[in-house]
Amino acid sequence: MNLDDLRNQIDSLDSEIVKLLNERINVVLKIGEEKKQHGAEIYVPSRERAVFDKIKSLNHGPLPEESAHAIYREIMSAALALETDMKIAYLGPEATFTHQAARNKFGVSVDYIPTGTIAEVFDRVANRTADYGVVPVENSTEGAVTHTFDQFASTPLKICAEIYLPISLTLLSNHRKEEINLIFSKQEAFGQCRAWLAGNMPNAKLSPVESTTKAVQLALETPGSAAVASVMASDMYDIDVLAENIQDMQGNTTRFLIIGQDFSEPTGNDKTSVMFGVKHKVGALYDALSVFKADNINMTKIESRPSRNKNWEYYFFVDIDGHAEDPEVKRALEELQEHCTIMTVLGSYPKAEM
Repeated sequence: MNLDDLRNQIDSLDSEIVKLLNERINVVLKIGEEKKQHGAEIYVPSRERAVFDKIKSLNHGPLPEESAHAIYREIMSAALALETDMKIAYLGPEATFTHQAARNKFGVSVDYIPTGTIAEVFDRVANRTADYGVVPVENSTEGAVTHTFDQFASTPLKICAEIYLPISLTLLSNHRKEEINLIFSKQEAFGQCRAWLAGNMPNAKLSPVESTTKAVQLALETPGSAAVASVMASDMYDIDVLAENIQDMQGNTTRFLIIGQDFSEPTGNDKTSVMFGVKHKVGALYDALSVFKADNINMTKIESRPSRNKNWEYYFFVDIDGHAEDPEVKRALEELQEHCTIMTVLGSYPKAEM
């Protein structure tokens, strides 16, 4: 076949693809009407996981798996936007890593609401001015985001999904590197590239600000300055990249949670998050955690935070493998409750790929 024949073949395939995409959307809209009639959630993480798993099994190349995933992410994003006027609140402003994580999960077609604080994300979802919220919960280098854990102590909202985002930090400036004497960024970002900055920019003063996006804005306004932020911020604000991948640990990753009104349905590869408090007595925490060992349940994380109700009392946050509806997990949670002064299942949701 000559070049014109091949291009005609592509045109024919494109025509069929567009036709099939619209047929798919029409079916999605019918499903959306059914969900609305029964008061069901429009976004269903378990179904999303099933679709991605199915596409993965059907794709035999040469289209890379990551590309197929990205394409279907946007197909589902467009469907969500047509089913409902979906709004996603996130810890902003635009071009932060939380914004990037939200877009990686929900695509570009839904509406995004940047907020100034993690508490505001929770408030917007609680009062239903946003359908879902995206908040950071921990970083593989810097550890827990305590503000997120504290919000769970006083909210009925649930975790319905999680996102793992590899964090690639860049040095951004429209000045030459040797002209820079001041660098702006979020404190956590500085912590993730501390050694690189000490070795490569030893004479530059580090100025912490509330977000990496604010850092970029200040770097554009301030002579002799730069910002540590994402490549996404470089594209959005038209600022040059002076150095890429400056994080001290390759594989540096932040975990984000999606919060909503309900749990996700079981998928067979799930995680459950629990918050609880125990009595002041010898071995109380040991007794509480032993229920997971007794039922052969793997605990993947534990974090403690002050209860704020009484000095030296703490809440514990635990992640375990499995869904709250799985028989062995359900049994363990019932046994856990017997050891606790307070216990809340914060959510069961599909495990995200790391």
